[in-house]
Amino acid sequence: MKLSARNLLKGKVVKITPGAVNAEIELELTGGQKIVSIITINSVKRLGLEVGKEAYAMVKASSVMIAVD
Repeated sequence: MKLSARNLLKGKVVKITPGAVNAEIELELTGGQKIVSIITINSVKRLGLEVGKEAYAMVKASSVMIAVD
């Protein structure tokens, strides 16, 4: 698999919260950090996502914002 995204994070699906149209997918990364993504229910089915399965989070953005209080 070749991608233009530079940030490819491997993890394990630890939680899937389905909604009416979309699902929230929580991946636990190697260091224990977690990342959450919202994808369609159809994508969950097409990718065969289930808790315990390995998956990748791909992050592609033209900018990353940082904020403080």
